[in-house]
Amino acid sequence: MIDPKIIDEFSQKIADAIPPGVSQIKTEVEQNVRSTVEAFFSKINLISRDEFDIQTAVLAKTREKLAALEKQIADLESLHSKK
Repeated sequence: MIDPKIIDEFSQKIADAIPPGVSQIKTEVEQNVRSTVEAFFSKINLISRDEFDIQTAVLAKTREKLAALEKQIADLESLHSKK
């Protein structure tokens, strides 16, 4: 999930870009941008950096285990073929 703080900062930057003469709609624009960005992020499949790092670590461990099992199988096959 995307950090809501990032969405708030993004919508605030857009609202700050509105010229002072139309500042009455600044709050409305900021709210609309926030809801649009939140809707967009909810539709796409994103994960947080922490989740990504955790899954990367899990994948690395899985690869290590797979390599160890492949070596073990190769050793057993070698031992079996010598008999």
